[in-house]
Amino acid sequence: MQHLVAAIDIGGTNTVFGLVDFNGKILLKENVSTEHFPIPEDLVAVVCEHIKKAMLQFSKDYELVGVGIGAPNGNYFNGTVEFAPNLKWFGVVPLAKLFSDKLHVKTVLTNDANAAAIGEMMFGGAKGMKDFIFITLGTGLGSGIVVNGEMVYGHDSFAGEIGHVIMFPDGRQCGCGRKGCLETYCSATGIKRTYSDLLMSHHDKSNLQARVADAKYIYDKAMQGDKDAIAAFDQTGEILGLALANSVAYTSPQAIFLFGGLALAGDFIFKPTIKSFEENLLNIYKNKIKILPSELKENDAAILGAASLIIKELKTEYRP
Repeated sequence: MQHLVAAIDIGGTNTVFGLVDFNGKILLKENVSTEHFPIPEDLVAVVCEHIKKAMLQFSKDYELVGVGIGAPNGNYFNGTVEFAPNLKWFGVVPLAKLFSDKLHVKTVLTNDANAAAIGEMMFGGAKGMKDFIFITLGTGLGSGIVVNGEMVYGHDSFAGEIGHVIMFPDGRQCGCGRKGCLETYCSATGIKRTYSDLLMSHHDKSNLQARVADAKYIYDKAMQGDKDAIAAFDQTGEILGLALANSVAYTSPQAIFLFGGLALAGDFIFKPTIKSFEENLLNIYKNKIKILPSELKENDAAILGAASLIIKELKTEYRP
């Protein structure tokens, strides 16, 4: 009998879940609205019911052997979601235990960026790499750091928050409560503000779209040759490259992978990032470390990341 894991990615808006085999094949993918479940036990009950029903289709050939969860502010050591600002849940939620009690299999949990980094290592461009950094460029900036083949969690499971390195003291207000964090500049939200600031600096108040522009809009404008849009990408890449050059000094990774909507801008974000990165690297690291696009598909990354987390835990116990 072959083995399946349940993979669950909990976001502020939607929870995506599915069934994945040990080769990374997704047999099922569904979603429910996280916002409809202000009580976490209710969300767990609904997701587990879906998973149990789905397993009836595969029970002749497959056995459910574990659950992997990616969640904001996920504590790997404790299996808890702790004070997640973009969820309606309060305090510390023992999410891994809630799922394991319902499904009766081993359950592990970490934050979504860490889960995606493990997914890159098992099923993406980091296959065979033991040292790399994974960056998610979405609404904020998430990161996962892998050293010697293992995720860096620190003593409390919250290591690797590159998005909250302060780049500019007294800079932009961050959702974490501090000012000048990297993610306020290098994220979909950050580039939107940079672009709007550039337009306003030119007193172009007639372009009301700038007030509601998203990263895709800015990319489209850059493709059309808009100088402010191109400058917004250049400024974003310059700051990101500097931050990544500083990060290299801690772990000397083989590669850095960029994932997320902003990374889909291609050369507009990669060229200025790589230029700044190489200019700011310590000499001993120059021309050794690649900055690469993630090889995970945008639509599957959350599921594969969560699945990879538990598959990595079970690999010595179960073989593909």
